[in-house]
Amino acid sequence: MKNTLHIAIITSIILNICFFVNVNLENKNKKVSFPRCANSEIIDTNKIVGFFEHHPEYNEFKSDVRKLYYKNNHLIWHDKDVITKFASMLFKSANQLNDEGLPQYIPYKEELDQVFYGNSKNMTDAELLISSLYFYYIKKVYSGISKEKRMRTGWFLTKEKEIYSTGIDTLLFNPELKKKEMTELFSQYYSLRNGLKKYKTIAEKGGWQKIDAIKDKSIKFGTISTLITQVRTRLATEGYLIGDSGKNEFDDDLLNGISNYQMHHNLKYDSLITNKLITSLNVSVENRIKSISVNMERCRWVDISPVDYIAINIPSYKLFYFKGNDLFFISKVVVGKELNKTVVFKGEINQIIFNPYWNVPQSILVKEIMPAINKNPNYLLQHHMEWHNGKVRQKPGKDNSLGLVKFIFPNSNNIYLHDTPQKSLFNQEKRAFSHGCIRVEKACELATIIMESDYGWTELQTISAMNSGKEKGYLLRRKIPVYIAYFTAWADLQGQVSFYEDIYQRDALLANMIF
Repeated sequence: MKNTLHIAIITSIILNICFFVNVNLENKNKKVSFPRCANSEIIDTNKIVGFFEHHPEYNEFKSDVRKLYYKNNHLIWHDKDVITKFASMLFKSANQLNDEGLPQYIPYKEELDQVFYGNSKNMTDAELLISSLYFYYIKKVYSGISKEKRMRTGWFLTKEKEIYSTGIDTLLFNPELKKKEMTELFSQYYSLRNGLKKYKTIAEKGGWQKIDAIKDKSIKFGTISTLITQVRTRLATEGYLIGDSGKNEFDDDLLNGISNYQMHHNLKYDSLITNKLITSLNVSVENRIKSISVNMERCRWVDISPVDYIAINIPSYKLFYFKGNDLFFISKVVVGKELNKTVVFKGEINQIIFNPYWNVPQSILVKEIMPAINKNPNYLLQHHMEWHNGKVRQKPGKDNSLGLVKFIFPNSNNIYLHDTPQKSLFNQEKRAFSHGCIRVEKACELATIIMESDYGWTELQTISAMNSGKEKGYLLRRKIPVYIAYFTAWADLQGQVSFYEDIYQRDALLANMIF
């Protein structure tokens, strides 16, 4: 059983809690006993107010705890005179919060230790402490920081339901809901947790040493240098080389290790050792752990994804199209530059427009187009633009800034996906150049996939529509969810973590909120 106490497990457990027998606490060879009582003993709900007066750090859960015992005012975490094993599992999980990328802090830890390991005589307080711990744990691990704090970090992806406050009391009094599948965390959370375990192990062994800067511009393949030994040891420590040969020659083995590292850190492959590469290698294991923890927190804010969806990760400059549980399609993207940050939110693609006009936004018209017209009266003609209803628009065609196709998902930010004539931008390592919308390298392929699925089109039909020279839109029969997200660390199922530049400088703020 996973160390994390999943909602599905704990709520199912509580439904049947009256039927379990007394058990010993793990790691303690004795029972924790209270004055003799049956599970049906009534909790004195009048004591709840006094409990929270003496335990103010749990105040935010007062309403949840009160509702829980008003609806079900007998003991929940005790079987006769013994704490249940599932309460013990909760306590054990709470004592492993650092495995969830969180600070290892539990309010009123000494009191809880007395409940589980000592001789606490007040069963009502014990019940209320454990119930408060339950809501505290579920909020920390499954919900994370508040919506207000999330938005301060630029995250506007909304989660439909905050599960920590609704699971336990709902299932207690609606047993049929037990049959329904409970919501867990976004799958990436568990992959990052595997990665966290890996990097914590590296840290426990001493991490890695800093590498000296190089004096020349770069070190090429075949070079012999003591610095190469440092690079080799560093890559082996993180697992990008199988073993450390100790060789000081830049050989094929090291070249493969560097290539693997560059791929997982969104660095352009150049078969060289440069100071840029060394700067990345010199990021400490402690900072990598913090980065993983920060992105585990972001996973707590994501709803479980629908069957088919598109996800854009801003820091990795990538678009992913998932069909079922399978990754079906990947494309490079260009996102908003620092002054025009692409917003993190959710939408649904409901229309594809081939050969779109580009209606120039007012801000771009004022700041860029009008000054250009003042300098060059022929600017609009040279850029295939025209005045239309008091605004400027660019005519359809291969030179149109939106390219030959755009993908509409209505939103208040006026952000959409689109093609681009500037294909060379996708060769850049850093691809934050746009005014906020998202340029897709493989826009034709994406349009082909969508139109084949929705309209039964062939690839030739899609290409023909893109080259028609006339604007035409198609409403989709089946809308496609789009998630625009911000993850600076991403892991595969084995816990191999890729790290990306924090291009909008958001990690430090979030880390301060967590730690």
